[in-house]
Amino acid sequence: MQLRDELPVDHKLATVYRYGAAFCGMVLLAFGILGFADQLSPFGTDGDTIAGMTTNGVLSLISVVVGLALIAGAVIGGNFASTLNMTVGTLFLLSGFWHIFVLDKAANFLDFGLTNVMFSFVMGLMILTFGMYGRVTSRLPHDNPYWRRRHPRQAAEESLARRRRAAAAIGSADIPAAALPGTASDGTGR
Repeated sequence: MQLRDELPVDHKLATVYRYGAAFCGMVLLAFGILGFADQLSPFGTDGDTIAGMTTNGVLSLISVVVGLALIAGAVIGGNFASTLNMTVGTLFLLSGFWHIFVLDKAANFLDFGLTNVMFSFVMGLMILTFGMYGRVTSRLPHDNPYWRRRHPRQAAEESLARRRRAAAAIGSADIPAAALPGTASDGTGR
């Protein structure tokens, strides 16, 4: 089974992935556009600030590109948006850790300050949470496609029980018991 086939198109988790990617993408896009509006030098490290964070032209460009990528992920939706959110969130966290070590060094060509590092951690955790929502937890509901993927036998048993209840609700005269899979009279003996 392909990853893209794992989540149904109309599943409620897709909404979380879409809105999370769109929100975070808009925040990054706004930050980047504000940086371009101030006509910052590309690699300047003189402490120009936008929204309380130091920035330069390259950081503004990166913010715009990542923001547009997240918005594109929101438009595509589904597992793509989830995987993109997890990837971008992880990159934000790694960027935060990297920039802690290069704050006052020449390698800090993006002009990160401590507020940028904190923003990188917060935004990274937020994007990562949106991407992992409903995929990574110990208590997924049984209708969750990720739970079904991890517990195929129990999911099959629950699906069979649901079909039997539905057939019983319709009326046993319309659907003979022998036609239901898993019954002793269907020849499988399970």
